[in-house]
Amino acid sequence: MPDLASPPPTKKRLEIILDKLEAHPRPKVGLEQYTIPGYLAAHILHVADRIFNDIKGRTVVDLGAGTGRLAIGAKILDAGECIGVDIDPMAIEAARRNSDHAGVKCQWLVGDIHTLKGRADTVVMNPPFGVRTPHVDMQFLKHAISISYVTYSLHKTSTRKFVLEWLKSEGLPARVLYQARFQLPHTFRFHKKKRASVEVDLIRVGSGHER
Repeated sequence: MPDLASPPPTKKRLEIILDKLEAHPRPKVGLEQYTIPGYLAAHILHVADRIFNDIKGRTVVDLGAGTGRLAIGAKILDAGECIGVDIDPMAIEAARRNSDHAGVKCQWLVGDIHTLKGRADTVVMNPPFGVRTPHVDMQFLKHAISISYVTYSLHKTSTRKFVLEWLKSEGLPARVLYQARFQLPHTFRFHKKKRASVEVDLIRVGSGHER
């Protein structure tokens, strides 16, 4: 359990903490429920916090939170209010157990992404990539932009041109901060390999609203 009175953990320490949290006990293929690896979650959060000052003291939202690693990691890095939203009650129950285990308090909501309204400082999210439901990743991105001042979102590198062109057409400042391999363990029966990976981009988007 992290000591929140101590300085924020290093990226490596945060990775270790997040990797010890519970993964989804029964992921659903239709929802593309892949638990984000600790190394990737820790990197996203440290970039957002240390480089852009978008975590500490901020209201942070995770859309499609799953078992809560991004929201919990943000809270460990001294975010203000942290809110995780997921349509799957089983995922949210796991997220509640994980935040208890990590010794942090987050608000967990069961519902689709439009359950959350108002405005947050920062959205950090690992949305579905749109393999099973085409363009669902863009639905997540559009809603994230509508409720936040800045969004950090993972997208398949193969969709980079489409995503960036759409953001440019909307007049939204955006850049690819990082390209990484998202390690996918053998999760579903149709998986042929014990472990696979997909190339992903971490994209940072400004909403155009003044904070």
